[in-house]
Amino acid sequence: MKKVLFLCTGNSCRSQMAEAIVNARLGSEWQAVSAGTKPAGYTHPKAIAALAEIGIQHEGRSKLADEFKEMEFDLVVTVCDSAAEECPVWLGKGKKVHHSFFDPATTNDINDFRAVRDEIAKVIPQILEQQEN
Repeated sequence: MKKVLFLCTGNSCRSQMAEAIVNARLGSEWQAVSAGTKPAGYTHPKAIAALAEIGIQHEGRSKLADEFKEMEFDLVVTVCDSAAEECPVWLGKGKKVHHSFFDPATTNDINDFRAVRDEIAKVIPQILEQQEN
C-alpha cells in the first residue's frame, strides 16, 4: 500500500479533508495522513461537516509535521497556497507535489468548505493516479 502525506500550515481544513477523502475513497490503494507546520490544534468543524455531507465521517487530529519525519512516504502533497501563507517544506523522503487550494477558514463560509472539498475530491485522486503511472 502506498502512503501519502498532506501538508499545510494549520492542518485544520484542506489537508484534513484530503486525508479523509483519500482514506475513504482510495483506502485500498493509499494510506493518507495529514500534518501542519503550525497546527491549529483542532480540525475545523465546517470541514468535518462538509465531509459528512458526502458520507465521510472524519474526526481528525491536528498534527505537527515533525511527527512524521521518520516515516517514509511515496508522496508528499503540500496543499497550502504559498502566495497567501507559509507553505511548509518537507525534508523527509518521498516525491513532493504542490497544489494550491483556497483556504476556506479565511471566510468561514460553509459553501467555501464545500467548494474546496469538491475540488480536493476531484484533483487529489488525479495527482495520486499520476504517481501510479
